[in-house]
Amino acid sequence: MGAVEPSLAYAPLRRLPAQHRSMVRVQRMLDACAELLDEGGYSELSTTRIAERAGVAIGSVYQFFPDKKAITQALGLRYLDQFTARVAERLAEGGREHWTHSADVIIDEYLDMHRTVPGFRSLHFGDVVDERLLDSDTENNRVIATRLRQLLTAHGGAHECEQLDRAVVVAVEAADAVLKLAFRLDPDGDPRLIEETKLLLRTYLGHHFG
Repeated sequence: MGAVEPSLAYAPLRRLPAQHRSMVRVQRMLDACAELLDEGGYSELSTTRIAERAGVAIGSVYQFFPDKKAITQALGLRYLDQFTARVAERLAEGGREHWTHSADVIIDEYLDMHRTVPGFRSLHFGDVVDERLLDSDTENNRVIATRLRQLLTAHGGAHECEQLDRAVVVAVEAADAVLKLAFRLDPDGDPRLIEETKLLLRTYLGHHFG
């Protein structure tokens, strides 16, 4: 039996892939979904097209996923795990004057995924599909804020407290709004607005914790 990718444990699969070859098929479906999102967006996505691109029978898709939304949810959770791992690795390197400067690392990794990871520029963490794609009970930005707070306390040097919880939620919402504007102005992100986002986060977090 192959190890199940962590993100799939939380995805709305009809059943978890129990063997390595099943896991490989599911991964091909997610890869195909990412490619198709970049080519035509969510509106043009279908389970039939995903099956064709992945080189699997449509029955194999429905064996694991009920619909295209479930596939994009699994893909969004994969992105969240990738983002978490990348930020954790960067934070573990240290070298920052204060943990509030971790904002630069977080933004840089997000931008690098936007530019290099297939499908991410089209899906990001799922708002284009559903504001609660990652967790049906929680807004996507809240899920991201929880992950980032855990990273900042585990690797960045921040201390857990109610104020930190609130501040990270505000920071994520603010960054999300400005970055969406940056991507509307430039497909790769307007450089000036990206720098403004970093400044906004450093200043805001520094005001509370610096």
